Amino acid sequence: MRTRVPLSVAKGLGLGLIRCHRNSSISSITSMVQRLIEQPNSRIKPTLDAENSNLNLKSLEFSWDALLASLSSSSPQKAQLVLEWRLEKILNEREKNPGCYSELISMCGKIRNVPLAIEVFTSMEANGIKPTSGIFNALILACFSSDNVITALSLFEVMDHSDACKPNSDTYNTFISAFANLGNDKATQAWYSARKAAGFSADLQTYESLIFSCFKCKNFNGVDRFYEEMVLSAITPNIPILEMVLVGHCERRNRVKSKEFFKFILDGGWEINVHMTEKLVGLYCDLGDVKEMEELLTILMKSKQDLKSLCPVHFGIIRMYAALDRLDDVEYSVGRMLRQGIMFQSSEDVHKVICSYFRRAAYDRLDLFLECIRGSYKLTRSSYDLLVAGYRRAGLDANLETVMNDMKMAGFL
Repeated sequence: MRTRVPLSVAKGLGLGLIRCHRNSSISSITSMVQRLIEQPNSRIKPTLDAENSNLNLKSLEFSWDALLASLSSSSPQKAQLVLEWRLEKILNEREKNPGCYSELISMCGKIRNVPLAIEVFTSMEANGIKPTSGIFNALILACFSSDNVITALSLFEVMDHSDACKPNSDTYNTFISAFANLGNDKATQAWYSARKAAGFSADLQTYESLIFSCFKCKNFNGVDRFYEEMVLSAITPNIPILEMVLVGHCERRNRVKSKEFFKFILDGGWEINVHMTEKLVGLYCDLGDVKEMEELLTILMKSKQDLKSLCPVHFGIIRMYAALDRLDDVEYSVGRMLRQGIMFQSSEDVHKVICSYFRRAAYDRLDLFLECIRGSYKLTRSSYDLLVAGYRRAGLDANLETVMNDMKMAGFL
């Protein structure tokens, strides 16, 4: 009789197996990196041969990208030797699949090794394989990864004069993205025009690059223009685009548009990230509007956003109330924050609260505040120095003695 496994258990087992495979893969790569680092350069390829014969490198779980990322940071030369070994294997096996060469060229780009990427390309041609647009695109991307703009442009010219591998949508997106990352807005716009002239309409990646280019140059009107063009094209934005549009409104200190666009993001079901809330909080702090911050916090709590996105709002509210010496509101806000499992992360925020208590000469309440955060926040040396100076100025010898003892216990004296 076959035993039925409950669906919840089956799902649990499935997730467990996935975690086991993932952990096994990470362990395998870490072990491989360690072995390669320990070997002299002359032993890298023989070591890979031995691993390959044991089928370790042919496992579906094995990630060459992860291996190269770990290895290139400590030994770029060994990362190059690994890719040279892979190229030799492909050539010896007379591999005819263009995708293998494209993948290898992409890996060369990730370790910023254009000469090796070009060697892969020429070896492929010598092996009788005609390049495709995808392979050219991978080589162009590798050139841009090393800021080799001239070679990238030369490759585009080769493609443009070829009958077999003309520039495609990905080719133009590569150039638009590359020049956006380089901060060359004029070139970015020119390649966008070239893309349209070639008969390719803009897609999400195109608009993200165009908006990023404007954003990087602080051309926020350009950000709005391309965003509106994208929406009219019925293309759904992604989080990076939404964030840039929101930040653009905040940078221009447009309270109304910032609030409206933030609500649009929430209503659309997108996840709010920390940078978005930091920018809104920064705007409201500059405008001195704690009421808007309270409203923002209420909205975020109701929408069940990640606690990380709530942190800047809690901290901003506490800073504002402390600056206004509204101690009742400070204490309520601190308690609300701690009840949500969020603790102070910046000594500067703690200092603002402490200074507020000293300005109001509310020493007993300060003691209660310090006791309240003791379990979740460790006072810094500068925090203790602030307390010492404040109690000494107020002539509170007993409080001063307590703080000095705490400093000794914390290892600051």
